[in-house]
Amino acid sequence: MIRTVEVLFVILILGGAFIATSYFTVLPPPREVSPINLGRLSFTTLQMLDSSYDLSKAAFETDNSVTANSSWGGVQVALAASLPPNVIYNLTVYDVNDGEGEIYDYVHSISNAQSLGIASDASTYAVASSNVTFNVTPEKIGEGSNGGTLYILNCSDANGWWITGYTAQSLAQDLYNLLSPYFVNTVMVQNKNQLAQILNGSSLRGETLQNAVLINTFGEAVPIPTSYANQYSSDYARYPYLLGQKTRTYNWTWASIVGYPLYYVSNTGYFTGANDHNGWGIFGMKQIAGSGINAFLQGLDSQIYQNNPAGVTSSVGVVTFTTQTIGYCNYYGVYPASYQTSTRALSNALQQSYHLTIAFNIFNPVGNYNPGAIYNHVVAGSGNITGSLLALGLTRTPDVRVTGLGLLSYYHPRIYPSEYTAKGTSRIVVLQLGLAGGS
Repeated sequence: MIRTVEVLFVILILGGAFIATSYFTVLPPPREVSPINLGRLSFTTLQMLDSSYDLSKAAFETDNSVTANSSWGGVQVALAASLPPNVIYNLTVYDVNDGEGEIYDYVHSISNAQSLGIASDASTYAVASSNVTFNVTPEKIGEGSNGGTLYILNCSDANGWWITGYTAQSLAQDLYNLLSPYFVNTVMVQNKNQLAQILNGSSLRGETLQNAVLINTFGEAVPIPTSYANQYSSDYARYPYLLGQKTRTYNWTWASIVGYPLYYVSNTGYFTGANDHNGWGIFGMKQIAGSGINAFLQGLDSQIYQNNPAGVTSSVGVVTFTTQTIGYCNYYGVYPASYQTSTRALSNALQQSYHLTIAFNIFNPVGNYNPGAIYNHVVAGSGNITGSLLALGLTRTPDVRVTGLGLLSYYHPRIYPSEYTAKGTSRIVVLQLGLAGGS
């Protein structure tokens, strides 16, 4: 019985203590328990106001015109709709002074309260006027050196393959638009006769042949001049062998934009027979299969020519850009899909066989295969580069931005950004927020 009474006394004492504590305890209001982050809300609101350039436009319309009043009226409506009912604001615009004295000059302000209370926070946001232009000036590949010519094969008398959905001529124009600002000279090779002229060592319009870049826009096919078609009629793989020799002699960078390099030769005026097609309905060409790339590399490496049809590629499926390539995407503003499909990736075995070194990997290697890379031919024992090969073993359809990105990544010309073209083009907007009820 005594124990029961003791327990009751303990309960009464604890209960009384709890009631007394609750009575005298002052709980904070809900807004203090979970306060609004006014700084973050301010910055988010400024970004929202300028999402369609409305804030930037209003910041430079600070006179008493009808247009200015309309713009600022729209800003006030947007603020009222964006902010919680208990949040008050003061939005102020300052001009950036590019002379001596104060850095910022007051321009204009709007507010929905005389005071923001004792608790407030603010964010700043830089805006630019609509008459600001931003340009970049690229460094020219070949400036100050012996080179800088970009040849783009645009031959009207050849057909391409593995470029489904495009013609070689449309791809050539896209490449011209993308890459010509980066080269000292860009020359469109319009037909097989002009191609023969280059291969014979003569320029088309006084450009430099040495250290040039040649882009074959015909996919797995390559245009062959009639004189060489006649000369190599018994074995057309000798033509890629010649291309390899010329690449070595002039230290060219030969670019294959998609598929299996040099798998066909094409000349629509020469290959006119019923069997002069690729087996898929594209006429005006002859298949030389794996012999083409092997012959090219034999010529590049000054090896004795042998017709070697052995396959040197593999289908490796989905491939991804290297981290370095993604960095160049951002630098040059060229954004092809970072995921591609490769069914013609070149084997690593080629490097040892033909004295090749990988100068730049566009895609991450897959096993013993490279889906896209630039190879340098390095003379054994000297370390000198004598010719290069860009091979993109991707599945049709081609994206020439990958070719452009690969070449820019390899030569990495610098980009020089321009400055603003007018004074008084920058202003600072400050949005200060407070909570209603402060004193």
